[in-house]
Amino acid sequence: MEPTTQPLAPATFYILFALAGGEKHGYAIMRDARAASDSAFDLGPATLYTTIQRLLDAGWIEEAASPEGADSRRRYYGLTTSGNGVLQTELKRMEAIVKRSKALRLRPVRSAS
Repeated sequence: MEPTTQPLAPATFYILFALAGGEKHGYAIMRDARAASDSAFDLGPATLYTTIQRLLDAGWIEEAASPEGADSRRRYYGLTTSGNGVLQTELKRMEAIVKRSKALRLRPVRSAS
């Protein structure tokens, strides 16, 4: 599958983004997705593993060897070169949107919490 110019689904983006920092198991990916979104996006187990399977099939991620001393029941995943290309394309797309919004003096609306 080739890098896309369309926006990635949030689950896809956050999984690729989490794996850009190195190989991780599912729970660590879920935790990183939540942190990267400032708790705005929760990646549940069903969505996580369905999306992981799609990303494996697309060749954007791959199963990685478990680190020494890790729980053998956990599966670790890593970003492939293709997956990194997809992530970089998405980050460039986002960067262009932010740049354009700044030029238009658009600002995010802060919620009153």
